Amino acid sequence: MSAIKILVIPGSLRTGSFNARLAALAAKELALAGVEVTRISLADYALPIYDADHEAQSGVPRPAVDLKHMMGQHQGVLLVSPEYNASVPPLLKNAIDWVSRVRERGEPPLQVFRGRAFAIAAASAGKFGGMRALMALRQILTLGLGATVIPQQMALSAADHAFTDDDQLKDTRDAEALRGVVRQLIDVAQQMR
Repeated sequence: MSAIKILVIPGSLRTGSFNARLAALAAKELALAGVEVTRISLADYALPIYDADHEAQSGVPRPAVDLKHMMGQHQGVLLVSPEYNASVPPLLKNAIDWVSRVRERGEPPLQVFRGRAFAIAAASAGKFGGMRALMALRQILTLGLGATVIPQQMALSAADHAFTDDDQLKDTRDAEALRGVVRQLIDVAQQMR
């Protein structure tokens, strides 16, 4: 049986992003667990703000189709999201919205979300660690898109002090929480194969 493939998507493009750092660390943990990992940047999938008129006139932009295909090549997806105003940042929400509009011939709507396991994580300098963004993201994925989102998640608080100089997590409890998300994502992705 071939190795499980997991896609890691940080929901931030900011230089020095805590979420990009957490996504990179998660990718390392996934690789150590023996899965095939792909970590992407949403900068490589530049999309206009979702607008139904734009879609009606021009169709779904090619980057949305490419991102949907990238997701479809993996059995699991880990989204690592910052928190903006107690919710999901526009970059990540917009990417999700556009991907949800991609329709392949003969494929049921939203199949790319329903056919694989999702995990969610967040990092924030605040005391809640992005928990409110995770609640919103879980709602979007499960209620809006019918995705299977694993129960375990990670909200890394005080992220501005959470990493060592070589981008490891200082607190062993945080490191174990990340490993727990990784293990559960792999398990659920294997079951969904």
